[in-house]
Amino acid sequence: MANASGFFSLRIQPSMPIHQFLCLASTQGAHITTSPSQSRLPRLVSQGCKLVGCGSAVPSLEISNDDLSKFVETSDEWISSRTGIRRRRVLSGKDNLTNLAAEAARKALEMANVDPDDLDLILMCTSTPEDLFGSAPQIQKQLGCKTNPLAYDITAACSGFVLGLISAASHIRGSGFQNVLVVGADALSRYVDWTDRGSCILFGDAAGAVVVQACNSEEDGLFGFDVHSDGNGQRHLNAAIKENNSNNTLDSSNGSVLGFPPRQSSYSCIQMNGKEVFRFAVRSVPQSIVSALEKAGLPASSIDWLLLHQANQRIIEAVATRLEVPPERVISNLANYGNTSAASIPLALDEAVRSGKVKEGQTIAVSGFGAGLSWGSAIIRWG
Repeated sequence: MANASGFFSLRIQPSMPIHQFLCLASTQGAHITTSPSQSRLPRLVSQGCKLVGCGSAVPSLEISNDDLSKFVETSDEWISSRTGIRRRRVLSGKDNLTNLAAEAARKALEMANVDPDDLDLILMCTSTPEDLFGSAPQIQKQLGCKTNPLAYDITAACSGFVLGLISAASHIRGSGFQNVLVVGADALSRYVDWTDRGSCILFGDAAGAVVVQACNSEEDGLFGFDVHSDGNGQRHLNAAIKENNSNNTLDSSNGSVLGFPPRQSSYSCIQMNGKEVFRFAVRSVPQSIVSALEKAGLPASSIDWLLLHQANQRIIEAVATRLEVPPERVISNLANYGNTSAASIPLALDEAVRSGKVKEGQTIAVSGFGAGLSWGSAIIRWG
């Protein structure tokens, strides 16, 4: 199972060789007296995992900055100079998020040459499910999985996909799963105030997916990770629940029970303090990536590509500058899709892989950050 420092510990089996037992015992003893942020333990991996396939899907409707200028007081120059975004895709008509997610999943499975019936787990990383109880089982249904693999949602907004990767690795290493499908998909357009030019210019809809597969420890492709949350920052970025103003016909039916039945509720539009989110990202993300590298025992020079959540081009450039990663080694497709929340990292990864930019065996530093506040980084190898 994963411990707080971003490593994976071994479960002792009766058949475990004595040298593995001694190594584990000494490691566990050291961990008791070392804080997670200071831990430099050797990586002990009984079974590795690697990324073997990716896919993505976007809605057909494209909304340009010029299109938005017809709804709010803005312009292409104003938006692109402040965010780097020029267009975004938005769900419309008969489109739905589950179909997008299933399309991305099929492409990832095809690249990985994995049959849906060979999946052990489906993780749907989303904050905008089309069912209050989760959308992952519907992806399982659309893929036609006859073996009924476990499928569940992970709700962590823009950090969701990174947390999904780490969860997939934990299931493989701790539970013996062989193939895990991780999907990042969000439709934040449904929760945007399209009259607020400070927020409506940022978001788009999309889905991306990867297949994480078990492998031997020598081929392991998740080198280290670092994850955090800070509930104090929730005030800077949220879409809180609110009571509907419509009258409840049962309000006065039982005067003896005050406040019952409760009013029906829904979620508000996205509320964001852009300046505070920017400060949070450029401070926390570089620290998190450095921590993940240290836990992996790798220098920053080992990074072939930097792939951040696609929130704002200024954030991406600021983080890259702090990490001293040159622009030519930074993956960004923000201009074409905007902020697609949990979909942004797998969407950008899929485009980079299919275009030949990212090659098998290359090391990628990925980091997601956003609502919660939450943030997480992982050092991974593609293929």
